[in-house]
Amino acid sequence: MNAGPEDSATQPLERRPFHVEEALAALIMAVLCLITLANVLTRYFTNVSFAFTEEFSVYLVVVMTFVGAATAFTRGHHLAITFLAERLPQKAKAWQHRFALACGLTMFAVLGWYGGLMWWDDYQTGLTSPGLGVPQWWYTCSVPLLSGLVIFRLLQLLLLTRSR
Repeated sequence: MNAGPEDSATQPLERRPFHVEEALAALIMAVLCLITLANVLTRYFTNVSFAFTEEFSVYLVVVMTFVGAATAFTRGHHLAITFLAERLPQKAKAWQHRFALACGLTMFAVLGWYGGLMWWDDYQTGLTSPGLGVPQWWYTCSVPLLSGLVIFRLLQLLLLTRSR
């Protein structure tokens, strides 16, 4: 159920003319489409498949997931179970919203921490990717970096709701 105009604590951030996450998502989708089209056409005409495209596509889908999470939190469209929260008084509803944002911050901080440990392990061991043979840490560095993007957006939303 959509929040009413009096429910300012749970309203998403105001829309800006340029949104970095939207531009990044559009770029990722375009690259995914081009990679897939090139792979399908090559396989159709030559019976040869570009095996490395799967590795790169999986990486881009992971990046897209983090970018989508950041966008969803920014707009207030993240997954929420609001059955009980909608029935709370206005002041309790604002506190519940802040608590939910704090839980999201904690979850992405833990994800970023363990993603950082995974990146460091890949960097130290010199592990290479199976398809392209590039260092695996090139891929795993995106987990802590993009967790940081989601944390930034959550903090932004938390500070905005606190000032209302």
